[in-house]
Amino acid sequence: MTAESTASTPLTLPVLPLDDEVVLPGMVVPLDLSDSEVRAAVEAAQAAARSEPGKPKVLLVPRIEGTYAKTGVLGTVEQVGRLADGDPGALIRGRGRVRIGAGTTGPGAALWVEGTRIDESVPDPLPGQVAELVKEYKALASSWLKKRGAWQVVDRVQAIDDVSALADNAGYSPFLTTDQKVELLETADPVARLKLATQQLRDHLAEQDVAETIAKDVQEGVDKQQREFLLRRQLEAVRKELRDLNGEKDGEESDDYRARVEAADLPEKVREAALKEVDKLERSSDQSPEGSWIRTWLDTILELPWNERTEDAYDIQGAKAVLDAEHAGLEDVKERITEYLAVRKRRADRGLGVIGGRRGGAVLALVGPPGVGKTSLGESVAHAMGRKFVRVALGGVRDEAEIRGHRRTYVGALPGRIVRAIKEAGSMNPVVLLDEIDKVGSDFRGDPAAALLEVLDPAQNHTFRDHYLEVELDLSDVVFLATANVLEAIPEALLDRMELVRLDGYTEDEKVVIARDHLLPRQLDRAGLGEDEVTLDESALRKLAGEYTREAGVRNLERSIARLLRKVAAQHELGERELPFTVTDGELRDLIGRPHHVPESAQDPAERRTAVPGVATGLAVTGAGGDVLYVEASLADPETGAAGLTLTGQLGDVMKESAQIALSFLRSHGAELELPVADLKDRGVHIHFPAGAVPKDGPSAGITMTTALASLLSGRLVRTDVAMTGEVSLTGRVLPIGGVKQKLLAAHRAGVTTVIIPKRNEPDLDDVPAEVLDKLDVHTVTDVRQVLELALAPATSDAAPEVPAAA
Repeated sequence: MTAESTASTPLTLPVLPLDDEVVLPGMVVPLDLSDSEVRAAVEAAQAAARSEPGKPKVLLVPRIEGTYAKTGVLGTVEQVGRLADGDPGALIRGRGRVRIGAGTTGPGAALWVEGTRIDESVPDPLPGQVAELVKEYKALASSWLKKRGAWQVVDRVQAIDDVSALADNAGYSPFLTTDQKVELLETADPVARLKLATQQLRDHLAEQDVAETIAKDVQEGVDKQQREFLLRRQLEAVRKELRDLNGEKDGEESDDYRARVEAADLPEKVREAALKEVDKLERSSDQSPEGSWIRTWLDTILELPWNERTEDAYDIQGAKAVLDAEHAGLEDVKERITEYLAVRKRRADRGLGVIGGRRGGAVLALVGPPGVGKTSLGESVAHAMGRKFVRVALGGVRDEAEIRGHRRTYVGALPGRIVRAIKEAGSMNPVVLLDEIDKVGSDFRGDPAAALLEVLDPAQNHTFRDHYLEVELDLSDVVFLATANVLEAIPEALLDRMELVRLDGYTEDEKVVIARDHLLPRQLDRAGLGEDEVTLDESALRKLAGEYTREAGVRNLERSIARLLRKVAAQHELGERELPFTVTDGELRDLIGRPHHVPESAQDPAERRTAVPGVATGLAVTGAGGDVLYVEASLADPETGAAGLTLTGQLGDVMKESAQIALSFLRSHGAELELPVADLKDRGVHIHFPAGAVPKDGPSAGITMTTALASLLSGRLVRTDVAMTGEVSLTGRVLPIGGVKQKLLAAHRAGVTTVIIPKRNEPDLDDVPAEVLDKLDVHTVTDVRQVLELALAPATSDAAPEVPAAA
């Protein structure tokens, strides 16, 4: 296929310019002869035709903004006469494309040029791709013509088989611009021209579909708004008639949010924000999702107790009596609450309730082992202060939005737990218990502990801004009580914002009082027994607390009491026991079995852990409170064991380093301590901490490991009634440690009578209950030598001790 041919004879033709118009081959167009250039071209063509056979010929050339196209169309003057409006005109038919050459001379006033016909032939039969293109163009053209209702033209287009003629048929399309028609004219290759025409028609149909879709959507929206308007007016009329029939007043139980906002007692900035949302709501439709979000937000705003506050009970004596009646012990917390109420009372008396926009709230962190009453204490504090109480469980919370709320753009958005707690309490100054704050985690959704920084900071929580509310909420009058089991799990920045109150566990006497006054009455009710039917002797309660349960709190003690009462109730129902019945310590074994925690001092001397050299008793602090920790040491046989230090018991790095320090101290001071340290050179040392499944770490077992190794080397037993805690240095100094109160309570529970602690921890003894100190012989030391003198039993003979191979 050739795009153009130069083999044809050159043509000399008068130019008929077409301003901003394009005529393609095959088109028949009427032209107005009133135009001088058109008339000159036609007259010149007629003059030339007198000497040549055939119809007059002109060259139709588009003139765009004064510039002629490079390609024109050979046209024949079919007829000269009058147009429909009476003006003179000529009917011209386009015959074929002509490549325009140089200008020349000719008769008449017209412009003459030389040109060459362009060959537009296509091989027959058509190639497969060209046939598919022809089929596609006819289908698109038929679709467009049918939409316009031009059914008679459809058949004419379908009858065109010539590729060039089919492509030039696009010249009749009214949607084509002049530039697009010029592009069609200058595309000599018929196949390329048909592809161009097909693409132009395809683009126009796509635009037409989009326009029709938009118009349809607009019309449907207008119709929907008109229907909604009419239905709303009808609904208002029906509601009015129903109110008139039922005798109700206008606006009763109305959804008029504007009236509700204006009637509510809201802070000024909150009122402004609410009225803006009401304006948006009035402009939106019921079907709009935004309307639903705004209604939910307004309901939340209107339900919050913005100006509701409960009056504090400033009866200091009464508040203290309430705390004493509901909780035994816990003097630190009771004193702090009493101090808080006393200060609040004095500030209120002097008109200092609000200073710098901040009120006198409090943020306390109650840290202690499980079961000591941290959670129930929050309710007692609220009772004593006369405030509302609400609990917020933070255990396992990993999403920051749980604290600060979700943005309103999210589906199902809700305010945070703090805002929900205020709404649930119904006042702006409740007691909010943030339970298990040390169990808060973080993941890809953020860190909730970081979101709590603003909530628990008294310097900035008066302008707390929830993501859902997006208005300031004053939390400065709230009393926050945060509970935790492990202090180290609380982020340091968060802990810095709270006042720390430690609950280190109960003494045995306190447990007996709690069991008698609180646990026993509650469990009697749950077991369906009366106070006159079953009574527990104090000796039985003491044995339950000391030997059946060994814990910092009272949860297991309450379970033991519940089990005991269930057993008595079952025996009575089976006819095996008569009521009333008094339980003594001698009857516990028959009812609930043998005790599980027999003190080490009460066991047979040969069965005690410290019955062999190399075993010492230490004290530790865990998440469940204080506990007794045993350290065992042994030396390997020089022929079979490898030299070096082996540590077992799932120990942390700090504890491993303490063992190295203890061993190094004994090696360097063995002669001074009269220990056979020469055996340490060739024999391996193994230190083991029983309860190997429990992770252990910290420096406070330093003197315990030193004592165990000294006992092993000297052959002297460690006293059974002695427990110790303290960090050791390379020079033998005993350094201070933490958790003294918890450790002494654990020693007391375990039946230990002598405790060794660092001298610098002596001030911590003021926190230990007096009844515990009375039963313990506490020694404060500064050097390891003092520890060994107190802890090691005297040697049984004057002979050099024989070092055992194992402990």
